[in-house]
Amino acid sequence: MTQSYETVTEPIPISLISGRYLLFDVNVVTYLRRTHHICGSLLGSIPQAPQQNVFLGLPLELLPEEAKILVEKEVAYIVNDAAWHSNHFTNLQGEDRKKYLESLRSEGLKASKAKESAARQRSEKALAKQAVLRATKKANPSTCEQSEDLSVTPESDTTETTSNGSTTIQEDEEIFTDDRSTSPTPSKNSDAITPWAITPTTSCSPSSLPQNPSPQLDPTVPSSYPLFAHLHARNYYIMPGLRFGCDYNVYPGDPLRFHSHFLATGYDWNQEIPLLDLIGGGRLGTAVKKGFMIGGKNTEREAEGNNVRTFVVEWAGM
Repeated sequence: MTQSYETVTEPIPISLISGRYLLFDVNVVTYLRRTHHICGSLLGSIPQAPQQNVFLGLPLELLPEEAKILVEKEVAYIVNDAAWHSNHFTNLQGEDRKKYLESLRSEGLKASKAKESAARQRSEKALAKQAVLRATKKANPSTCEQSEDLSVTPESDTTETTSNGSTTIQEDEEIFTDDRSTSPTPSKNSDAITPWAITPTTSCSPSSLPQNPSPQLDPTVPSSYPLFAHLHARNYYIMPGLRFGCDYNVYPGDPLRFHSHFLATGYDWNQEIPLLDLIGGGRLGTAVKKGFMIGGKNTEREAEGNNVRTFVVEWAGM
């Protein structure tokens, strides 16, 4: 049984693969969402429905801003997964290699046994249903004969004309009748279950990743990071804002329970903001019942603490 999110210990490894920051453990994803307001975006397909992209699963991709803020708070650290994988599995020999292959075989055997058990249960239910139908037919033969007589018509295919002109009705054969017992005797090969070939989602468990590698990898973030950190420090939940043409969608609580309140876009302190961007953002935000937030870090102020200023634009003419 997998561990609960309550047993997750910090710091948490974040896998860096092809420039993406990924999490593969559902308990870690739950822990970060509930404790640190980190949402991310699911990008994995669901095995039961792989040809759709409405509902997605693990892994969870983090924004560079989310990865950086977790590293700064010492909640997580970055692991170059490709380099670690190459070094780890190149030296995987002897007993370690045997244990890894045995773990894959045990997972495949577990999946095969679950499939066999489900098939056996379906077979037992079908045989039990047939037994009930036969018992009902023997207990009420008259009812069954009447139903059979009503189902026979003069033009039925079950009538035959003999040479002397008389007609005879052929008895319907029960095609699906099974006189075997409801508990079939297992064959000699029933105990030999072939394990399935399992392709793991990760080549290792997250617990086996290196602990706090040195030097620490520092995620590269966009210029809007100060605004992200400012909002995150005030316990907002932040999601990517591509849907509304901004940097972030800002929620007062978990996005599964609340609508976003702001469409946030970050700027440099001395950066010129095109007037059409203000008009378009303000009109769009008002149309979807949200505020259009702009913000940036005041680089001219050397005082310690939070130097981020934010402004909310609302279109009053709509």
